[in-house]
Amino acid sequence: MASGKLIVLTGPSGVGKGTLVRALLARHDHLYLSISTTTRSPRFGEIDGQDYYFVTRAEFEKMIQQEQLLEWAEYAGNYYGTPRAKVEEKINQGSTVILEIEVVGANSIKQTFPDALRIFILPPSVEELERRLRGRGNDAEAAIIRRLERAKEELNASQDFDKTVVNDNLEKALQELEIAIFSDNIFP
Repeated sequence: MASGKLIVLTGPSGVGKGTLVRALLARHDHLYLSISTTTRSPRFGEIDGQDYYFVTRAEFEKMIQQEQLLEWAEYAGNYYGTPRAKVEEKINQGSTVILEIEVVGANSIKQTFPDALRIFILPPSVEELERRLRGRGNDAEAAIIRRLERAKEELNASQDFDKTVVNDNLEKALQELEIAIFSDNIFP
């Protein structure tokens, strides 16, 4: 059986990564979405093993020491990371695995999994990104400002990725992702 692929999708908060991933999974049921591990508490309605693997800080630090994570980062006082074993198992079975992770983790994947295709999702503009963040209606003003400042820093990293996709039109962005993921010639 042919070996699978690892696809990393990243970009700033509010750019539409989750929406694009849900649409990809709805169209292509053979894709496997990796579930991240975190030390943060579950939010209302989140299910362990479905939304995240929720672990203690000590358990996460043990995973780091035992090199059980493909990537990890600390964000807002909590750890987030990608469990290595399940991703490698799926790739060895020939699956295409999708990681939807933040920019720091996506950058570190280059060292731990150099064959991964790393795709950066861009907003049409910083102004549109701000409109989307405000449109969510679930963040305080201070949080929105922090997210926008972080987004400006993250956008500077976009040229370090294998491919960029501007999410200005959902269908167009999805088609660009599909070409990148399913084309045999995935690198320009």
